[in-house]
Amino acid sequence: MEKLQLLSIAIELVIGIVAIISALKGRRYMFGLAFTFIVYVVYDLSKIYPFGTIEDYASVLFFLATISALWSVWGIYKQK
Repeated sequence: MEKLQLLSIAIELVIGIVAIISALKGRRYMFGLAFTFIVYVVYDLSKIYPFGTIEDYASVLFFLATISALWSVWGIYKQK
């Protein structure tokens, strides 16, 4: 099960990187999607390898991730 979780984290990281590259090419709203997936990566890694007190900040991080994902989706919608 841990291998599947690590694979999922790797895919989340790739999505974050691709979103950053897309944002750097002019689609600035993609930074929101990048932030969302980077939050997922940090949170998921903290569950496997405890490296701090992320639980204290999880609600705020997930709220910010949700808002940034909404910003990205809104930007994609307006792109038409």
